[in-house]
Amino acid sequence: MSAQPVDIQIFGRSLRVNCPPEQIDALNQAAEDLNQRLQDLKVRTRVTNTEQLVFIAALNISYELAQEKAKTRDYASSMEQRIKMLQQTIEQALLDQGRITERPGPKFE
Repeated sequence: MSAQPVDIQIFGRSLRVNCPPEQIDALNQAAEDLNQRLQDLKVRTRVTNTEQLVFIAALNISYELAQEKAKTRDYASSMEQRIKMLQQTIEQALLDQGRITERPGPKFE
């Protein structure tokens, strides 16, 4: 589907952006989230310059994204290790029961 123009409000400014129809709700939610972040930041920091608030918010969001990416990498690595351990446990149990014989060749790593 093609994108269509959508008007959103960000911190008192009207913006028109192109967005696929199926993502309009997500865009509006993101705009609401950004507005709330900017408002909270304005109160917390007492910064009144809109441009400065937007840059600070962008840095905060970038930092949060980096943290979430690191968590995802750590989780994926942990799951990979658990899967390998489970695979080894299953292979050993089957060997112990004599159902499979150890074979030379590549192992899943």
